[in-house]
Amino acid sequence: MNKRNQSKFIMSLSASVLVGSFVYAVPATATSMPFTDVKNEGSEVELYKAVSDLYSRGVVFGTTSTTFSPYENLTRGEAATFLAEALQLDTRNIENPGFEDVPTSHNYYGPIAALAANNIIQKGENYNPNSPITRSQMAKILTLGFQLEQATKLSAPFSDFTSDTETNEYIQTLVNYSITQGITTTQFSPYTNVKRGQMSLFIYRTLEKFEEDFYITEIE
Repeated sequence: MNKRNQSKFIMSLSASVLVGSFVYAVPATATSMPFTDVKNEGSEVELYKAVSDLYSRGVVFGTTSTTFSPYENLTRGEAATFLAEALQLDTRNIENPGFEDVPTSHNYYGPIAALAANNIIQKGENYNPNSPITRSQMAKILTLGFQLEQATKLSAPFSDFTSDTETNEYIQTLVNYSITQGITTTQFSPYTNVKRGQMSLFIYRTLEKFEEDFYITEIE
């Protein structure tokens, strides 16, 4: 994504105001974090910050009114919704991609159709919205959705890269951006399911990368 398009993208992602030659962020409207199963302490501090921030933006939602279930598998339908909301895609005025298992009455029809319309996911016979999304699939939709500069060379020391070169490049892209790491120093586990909390962290870190770069490069 070039700097001009990236700037436009961030302007639509966060409330920003231009004063003179400086850009600064207007804090999102305060929304109380309702989820009791994510703690702002210990190993969950970053997770709490991510879920709280994305919830205030309307990007993520809980499994109930008071639980987020961060360690439950994220479904492909939920992943589409999280990403479509983070990208602020139009989920209403869109062409039906024709997935047989995602009728227009489906809860996640809008976000799924929006991702298909923007070539973030491929059209096909079925989308499998209730199936869990894997780490390699997550890497692809984040790379394409945020238009990250895709890696062309593999440098991560993962011994379990997939047999597909393009998929590996999506994985390497997220590593290059420090959005995610491997399960261990030598394993990425591309076919392991993504948890709801993990996806929140990935999206939160990606947004942070864009926003940090935008505010630094746009100061004149």
